[in-house]
Amino acid sequence: MAKLRGGLSTLEYFTFGFGTMIGVGWVVLMDDWLSRGGPGGGMLGFLIGGLLLFPIAHTYGRLVQRIQDAGAEIAYTETVFPPFVSFAAGWTMILSYAIVCPWEAVATGNLLARVFPTLNSHQVYVVAGSPIYAPRLGVGLALTVLIVFVNYRGIRPSGVFQDVMTFGLLATFAVFTLLGFARGSAANWQPLFSKAGTGGVWLSIFLVMQIVPYYMTGWESVAKGSEEARAGFDPRNFTTAIYAALFAGLLFYVIIIAVVTFVYPWQEIVSGHVRTEVAFERTFGSHAIAQLILFGAFLSLLKIFNGNFVAATRMLYAIGRRNLVHPSLGRVHASYGTPVIAITLMGVLTVAASAFGDAILVPISEVGSLAVGVGWLSACAAYLARHRRAESESAALAWIGVAVSVAIVLMKIVPAVPGSFTGAEWISFAAWTGLGLAFWIFR
Repeated sequence: MAKLRGGLSTLEYFTFGFGTMIGVGWVVLMDDWLSRGGPGGGMLGFLIGGLLLFPIAHTYGRLVQRIQDAGAEIAYTETVFPPFVSFAAGWTMILSYAIVCPWEAVATGNLLARVFPTLNSHQVYVVAGSPIYAPRLGVGLALTVLIVFVNYRGIRPSGVFQDVMTFGLLATFAVFTLLGFARGSAANWQPLFSKAGTGGVWLSIFLVMQIVPYYMTGWESVAKGSEEARAGFDPRNFTTAIYAALFAGLLFYVIIIAVVTFVYPWQEIVSGHVRTEVAFERTFGSHAIAQLILFGAFLSLLKIFNGNFVAATRMLYAIGRRNLVHPSLGRVHASYGTPVIAITLMGVLTVAASAFGDAILVPISEVGSLAVGVGWLSACAAYLARHRRAESESAALAWIGVAVSVAIVLMKIVPAVPGSFTGAEWISFAAWTGLGLAFWIFR
């Protein structure tokens, strides 16, 4: 059987880890983040939530140094848990990447419509009160075709694409962030939290922490590309890339919330649904800075789409290679060394899901938090099962990872918890679970 072709360096692993994590939520959904926690709740929510992920990141680093497999969570669990448990862990983790792809396809039209308002024309239907416009739908379809083509041609083109998009975003981010802190005012941060009182402070932080798993999913995608490292790659560099990506992502989110609310009163952002670029434009009285932000967001959108697409297709390939689903998913292109059937399937699923338009944006965020919690839990539990006599430090961190992952899952499924699943999220999760059961039964 043909194998995946390598070619990735530590730099590419960093850009995949960071790039798969940072999307365009900081432009599209900033008002939702601030309505949950305000500037203080937003910054502390991402800071605390991000720091709690480091024990999980450490566990992944230890695992990927020993096991370089595109299946990641599947490979980690398959020798210590029953096959169905391994499949369920992998299938759920695939969801955390797969649902980002239609999110980005939809967000592309959302983003470009801010520059080209004519995209908001020729309404074709409505989903949950959100109109679907033919031009915006076409933009999402075109982007999906581009990502499918890049991935079809090989991991090396995908890696170069990821490098360019990631560092392009970081350059534009540095420019408008420095300008924002030079022009804004700390008075715009008041009040720091969206909920009043001491209890309100903790609730504000908690409501933001609920979405952190979704928006900080991606650093572990390094493991999904571990089979495609260039010759002579030192496995210890996988851990370096994971830590660097997680820290950079944490810093990005804290700074972006700080600068946006420093530039413009956050309560007006929430009440008026003021977008990030509009807040800067109104403060600076310049349309150019808004265009710079949108350009950075567009680059970010491209890289997160590409990064999640790579991670999802590698996991689909891994379960196909193991005959956990139809083995055709494990087919690799003889010339390009890419999982062609998995890429095709992911492209079809992305197009189908993106047809639901803006109505899927917030529910997808919620479902993604649960899915990644299950995946992280499986990896930490597998490490403990594999290394019953592991070093005390690594074992302790893995146990902390288990506790954090369980907390992530519980806060989404326990009805009494503020911000837990509603009917829309349960339907989305049930649909993916049903699809997985069908794959398993008819494999």
